[in-house]
Amino acid sequence: MTPPSRRYRVRPAELLGLSGVFGLFTGLVVLVTTRDLELGLIFLCIAFIVALVVIAMLSLASKPNDDERHELDGSDRPGGH
Repeated sequence: MTPPSRRYRVRPAELLGLSGVFGLFTGLVVLVTTRDLELGLIFLCIAFIVALVVIAMLSLASKPNDDERHELDGSDRPGGH
């Protein structure tokens, strides 16, 4: 088995970073509009968790399985039809 490429090893950090940016943006917007630090932190945490779950679910849904990979390659499935 070949070791995973650098792109696949860094993928979780990308998801966390993107979710952090969404959470930070939401927290700053709430902080600026309400001027309440606690409310801003609460919305930051909620937005981070929601963004993390949504992005993870979308990344899981976008990965093709072995049958789809063989269809995309144009070759027959292993074991025949």
